[in-house]
Amino acid sequence: MPTLYARFADRIGNILDDLQVAGDLPTGLDRRNVTAEPPRDPAHGDLATNVAMVLAKPAGTNPRALAALIVPKLQALPEIVSAEIAGPGFINVRLNPDTLRAELATILSTGADYGRSRLGAGKRVNVEYVSANPTGPMHMGHCRGAVVGDALATLLEYAGYAVTREYYINDAGAQVQTLARSAHLRYREALGEAIEIPEGFYPGDYLIPIGKALAAEFGPKYVGEPEAEWLDLFREKTVAAMMEMIRADLALLGIRHDVFASEAAVQKAGRVDAALDRLRADGLVYQGTLEPPKGELPDDWEPTEMTLFRATAFGDDSDRPVRKSDGGLTYFGTDLAYHAQKAESADMLIDIWGADHAGTVKRIKAAVAALTGGTKPFDVKLVQMVKLLRGGEPVKMSKRSGSFVTLADVVREVGKDVVRFTMLTRKADAQMDFDFAKVVEASKDNPVFYVQYAHARGRSLHRRAVEAGIDTAPAPDLALLDDEELGLIKLAAQFPRIVESAAIAHEPHRIAFYLFDLAATFHALWNRGNDDPTRRFLRADAPEITRARLALADAIGQIIRNGLGIMGVTAAEEMH
Repeated sequence: MPTLYARFADRIGNILDDLQVAGDLPTGLDRRNVTAEPPRDPAHGDLATNVAMVLAKPAGTNPRALAALIVPKLQALPEIVSAEIAGPGFINVRLNPDTLRAELATILSTGADYGRSRLGAGKRVNVEYVSANPTGPMHMGHCRGAVVGDALATLLEYAGYAVTREYYINDAGAQVQTLARSAHLRYREALGEAIEIPEGFYPGDYLIPIGKALAAEFGPKYVGEPEAEWLDLFREKTVAAMMEMIRADLALLGIRHDVFASEAAVQKAGRVDAALDRLRADGLVYQGTLEPPKGELPDDWEPTEMTLFRATAFGDDSDRPVRKSDGGLTYFGTDLAYHAQKAESADMLIDIWGADHAGTVKRIKAAVAALTGGTKPFDVKLVQMVKLLRGGEPVKMSKRSGSFVTLADVVREVGKDVVRFTMLTRKADAQMDFDFAKVVEASKDNPVFYVQYAHARGRSLHRRAVEAGIDTAPAPDLALLDDEELGLIKLAAQFPRIVESAAIAHEPHRIAFYLFDLAATFHALWNRGNDDPTRRFLRADAPEITRARLALADAIGQIIRNGLGIMGVTAAEEMH
């Protein structure tokens, strides 16, 4: 069943069709930018549309003149009380209260599907997120991107896209070789040797059980052998063990990926050469030298011929090396081929990266544009690091030293739901503080608590109604809801359009912002009863009003559950 804003958009579309049939509007107008949304000032009405502003110029008229043709047709609709032209040609609409009551009934009947959309029309979207180097357990530096990516994937599914969740394993290059050497030390340690971990190796205790497993599997076979005999084997074994640890850490957050793609496998399959050959055939890969660095040149700088990708043809600041002068691949060279691989089975690509990768966005966007002919939209969302605090004091993290705060430790301390919700209380590219004390604080200043509390309050009503002897079985008379309660329905009815706008923008934090506003309005309505008992949700002396307000609370609870479900957060049944 179409929701409120969708129905209103349909009504506008029908009116435009009628005007075209009557010859008052030309055919073929592009209506994609026509919106139906809440007015910025609620005093102006319940709904507003920019239809006249958008279509007047291509229709060869002025906005107010076009609005004057549309307004009488809107006023004739039974669900509309009034429609007025505002300013240069906006149209503000006031709805019949019965229309809002009908929307409340729609929320209740649609249930878990209220807000679901066909916006995506089944288009295939690949969302790559986390993709942390497999050199240690997940720490809080990875957490925010993991939650943002996972919530975005769920949001897109809710909006009608077919989503693949992908993790790119960086299992080639110097870092994993260092990891393999570090594991070899722990292997020797497990066999009784006293070891000293050199500077630059991975010293964390998480490699001790991996060393023991290697010792159990191979015995002393590789203790004194040259590195060439064991490096690749230990790299493969250690990366596999680290990925099992990473999967377990992510599972604590409720995160599971559909695909784990390997950097080493991309190289081994010849995908890099295939991608470079395609680009070379288009004149986009060539042998050349880069411009010298701007500013004062280093003493040892000299021009070196390399294999370059013509990234400047797609808006980048300079062309980018894909092979070094010795023929070895750059990380970008493999990354380019990996994105070509993803694009083969997707209509759209989205990457969630740490903000420290901002400098590489232009080049990879250029590569995707070149490899797909610009036919596959590609978005990179940058996620700022999280500053961990405990009692206002910074908590330091250092992956190499082995003294970092693990994601598992944080989830076990404050809970999955708190971590996930908190990670979505800021726009992804905004700085974030995570204070262990504040995120579990029972106050309206803590969005996690405030939204969960709204849901728990609503859920408590049925139990309390039964205890008060109120029969909740009869159908509620929604005509008993007052203007403020209808105002809450108007806010609840915005959920489907919030889902679509968040999906279009690839911004799941919009769901958290909306839920906080919805919870705040619900709490304000609830608190009216503190001063006036007749305005309480539960009134033993007025079962009819109680049933109507129970229906309202049920609808708000349903939307909170739907929104929290997108965020990967469980709705609290009660607060302790």
